[in-house]
Amino acid sequence: MSGHSKWSQIKRQKGANDAKRGALFTKLAREIITAARQGGADQDANYRLRMAVDKAKANSMPAENIKRAIERATGSGADAEQYEEVSYEGIGPANVAVIVAAMTDNRNRTASEIRSVFSKSGGSLSNVAWQFEQKGIISVPLNGSDPDEVTLAAIDAGASDVSSPDAGAIVVTTEPANLEAVRRALAEQGFEAESAELSMEPTTKVDIADEKTAKQVLVFMERLEDLEDVQNVYANFDIPAGLMEQLEAQVV
Repeated sequence: MSGHSKWSQIKRQKGANDAKRGALFTKLAREIITAARQGGADQDANYRLRMAVDKAKANSMPAENIKRAIERATGSGADAEQYEEVSYEGIGPANVAVIVAAMTDNRNRTASEIRSVFSKSGGSLSNVAWQFEQKGIISVPLNGSDPDEVTLAAIDAGASDVSSPDAGAIVVTTEPANLEAVRRALAEQGFEAESAELSMEPTTKVDIADEKTAKQVLVFMERLEDLEDVQNVYANFDIPAGLMEQLEAQVV
């Protein structure tokens, strides 16, 4: 698992404070609104919406907020909201490659804010997408299950890779088109996923072992993720787990 993926997992487990949780709910609502506008309000027929709702529930977003977001998406006139999906690529501290996925109602504002974060961190926007590939990522908490059983079930269901970044969970990697089929197959065998989403996974990694550089990278990532329009940030840094946990506690 990449350093950034491990960092994201630590953040989910630790939880966010009230201020950041409010910002997270805003981001989750935008994803729900966009998914519902594109594919309709039926979660059974709209897989993207179902993933967005599942993610919102996993982050303790109130059911009323989720319902309101879907209603806003399918409303009209002043109640209708539309966001444009945009992505930016660049190089951050320590030559870390980064892809920033955003949803915005003002492309110029979003571009300016993201460019500013890169610039202040000594980085710049540039083409790095070739260093990533889209994958499905499923996190399955073991909850007492035999990890070998979960691994075999995932492989039988069509997973392309299985890893165990910590003793309490299995992370299953799939091809994008197989994400839902693998998640459903695991659920049918009693292995419910904590999260299932599409992700941009790095094909090359930048190893970072010293504390000063690692902290610079994590602060840079935090500043990007704190931007209101930013939905996800993908990066190719790899920091040892022990150092990651130590520094994550300082920047979150």
